[in-house]
Amino acid sequence: MSILKLPPKQPKAVTIQARVEESVKTQLELYAEFIDASPSYVITEALKLLFRKDDDFRRWTDEHTTNHNKDKVKGDVLAKAA
Repeated sequence: MSILKLPPKQPKAVTIQARVEESVKTQLELYAEFIDASPSYVITEALKLLFRKDDDFRRWTDEHTTNHNKDKVKGDVLAKAA
């Protein structure tokens, strides 16, 4: 058994493009420098935090995911019956 553990696999990253106010870009770059990380890391972690903390959003996504899955199942059943 190895003493050191393998680093966790990094999830697949995708590129997005967004327009922000110049002051937001400046703050993003400063915050990234402050924590010795990349701006991409700061954005990703900030969004994850937002998604975790917003109870209304979590309820909405639970409902949306449930409805989406029900529609998919109904569609699959209809497709099989046809």
